Amino acid sequence: MIEKISMECFTDEEFQSRITIKRLGEYVGKSVILMGWIHRKRLHGQVIFLDLRDESGFMQLVIPKTLEIAKMAETLKEEFVLFVKGEVAQRSAENINPKVALGNLEVFVSEIRVINKSEPLPFAVNLYEGNLDENLRMRYRYLDLRRDVMRQNIVMRHKIIKFIRDYMDNYDFVEVETPMLTKGTPEGSREYVVPSRISKGQFYVLPQSPQQFKQLLMVGGLGRYFQIARCFRDEDLRADRQPEFTQLDIEMSYICQEQLLQFIESFMISLFQKFNPEKNFKFMPFKRISYYEAMTKYGSDKPDLRFDMPIMDATDVFQDTTFQVFINILKEKGNIKGIKVENKSFTVKETKELTQIAIDQGGTKGMFAINFLENSIKSSLASHLKPEEIEKIKAIFDAKPGDTVLLIADIARVVHKTLGILRLEVARRLGIMEKVKNDLAFLWVIDFPLLDWSEEENKYVTTHHPFTSPKDEDIPALFSGDPLKILTKAYDIVLNGSEMGGGSIRIHNQDLQHKIFEMLSLKEEDIQARFGHILRAFQYGAPPHGGIAFGIDRLVTVLQNGSSIRDVIAFPKNNSARDLLMEAPSPIHEDQLKELGIQIEKPKTE
Repeated sequence: MIEKISMECFTDEEFQSRITIKRLGEYVGKSVILMGWIHRKRLHGQVIFLDLRDESGFMQLVIPKTLEIAKMAETLKEEFVLFVKGEVAQRSAENINPKVALGNLEVFVSEIRVINKSEPLPFAVNLYEGNLDENLRMRYRYLDLRRDVMRQNIVMRHKIIKFIRDYMDNYDFVEVETPMLTKGTPEGSREYVVPSRISKGQFYVLPQSPQQFKQLLMVGGLGRYFQIARCFRDEDLRADRQPEFTQLDIEMSYICQEQLLQFIESFMISLFQKFNPEKNFKFMPFKRISYYEAMTKYGSDKPDLRFDMPIMDATDVFQDTTFQVFINILKEKGNIKGIKVENKSFTVKETKELTQIAIDQGGTKGMFAINFLENSIKSSLASHLKPEEIEKIKAIFDAKPGDTVLLIADIARVVHKTLGILRLEVARRLGIMEKVKNDLAFLWVIDFPLLDWSEEENKYVTTHHPFTSPKDEDIPALFSGDPLKILTKAYDIVLNGSEMGGGSIRIHNQDLQHKIFEMLSLKEEDIQARFGHILRAFQYGAPPHGGIAFGIDRLVTVLQNGSSIRDVIAFPKNNSARDLLMEAPSPIHEDQLKELGIQIEKPKTE
């Protein structure tokens, strides 16, 4: 039992009189009340300096040692919460700190009280940068958020979302919240399930996206919808993924693909001009390439086009090769393709490193480097290449003396993936990425295939989701022809090698939607059980519609020039999808499980 609590008392008048640090410029020569944390303490001769921090900024407090409060001030420690009364003054010219906001001001303290003390922190919060253990930061996230860099990230996130809301409102969009507890309609990623207490044995799921709801809003006549939507996916994590995330969801009726792409281009330009003016970003023209071109020319469905270095096809060069490795690849109907690296001759060590990356990350068996000299080549392939083959390679890649061609021989999928990885790795190693860091290379990847064939499931699966509309001219192929050649009205927006968002023109016809479900090997009872609601909606005059969704977390990360979305989320999960702060997920009490009608089989003991 606590018999006594020692703490200062404050009047309502004092709290009402408190001002935030960012407003001190309005109070020069006046007495003010501040409240905040001790950011840093410095003892300089006959003066004690305290840097006070609140939610709006920093301010230097000055306490001469001649004052009675000086002795108490000397005992104060970092992160103590203070009540401070003092007079705002201009600093002398030689003492102005141009590195911080309000560095021209300071407060001469006349009264100081401790609101709350602080135990020693597990890590310093008064460092702007530092190699802090991320798990430690997450366990004490409330302390991590005190760091200036984190506070700026969260404030910037707020400003970006406010800009988005204002922008959408200006174009007559209506923000609509859609349900968090909904029906399971597996569309790709695994879903989080929520047991129902009232309907025992039945479950809700948390939405992967508001996909069907936003389409139903179009059927409902909303016309222009958007939402800052919370979404959930039970999937493996990395720096740019979280089990729960936020997306900007947009849907419009009576719109074609070209109109939507132009609207989003204007929106993205406005957004980046608003939040990155000081970085002098250079907007490169929005390009549009097909999914096929992206994969075959750059080895990725989200290529970085701030630099060139395309994949070139050298397969035909080796039709009469005597090199057994290439003979075997060609027998398997594989490809031999490569990229040219200008003005670079790789050392043996560098070549080995790149080869290992090709093996480990690309999944191929090896890599061949050909360095072009003045009148010859330097390569492990040199003894296997005929003079005419060397000349053809030289012509295909437009190789000059000093250039190197990196070749990969494998099945097409592996060749493209590996060369896409090598293209980015070489650009990093040669400093190309650093040179183009201020370039904004937006790109639309369009004409995605409707279907892919899953060897594992032995059936067709959708490339995007089953509500994506096929291109009009490809609809007949749904009934006859090769389904894998059907293209869609889908589009992804890519920035500097990162996918920022994706969407499509949707199916709005009941019969066409039903046919897509059939092509996915769904039986009639499954179609009705999973998607009967949207098929019924399409019976009642569904308008044509389309939309797009952006990952807000990723968007804010890019605008902040960050590396991980976890740094722009207030309370993120770690790479194991665990909340280290709240220690979740955690076991649930047996009484709650019983109430839900759920039994968990306990491990047997011998």
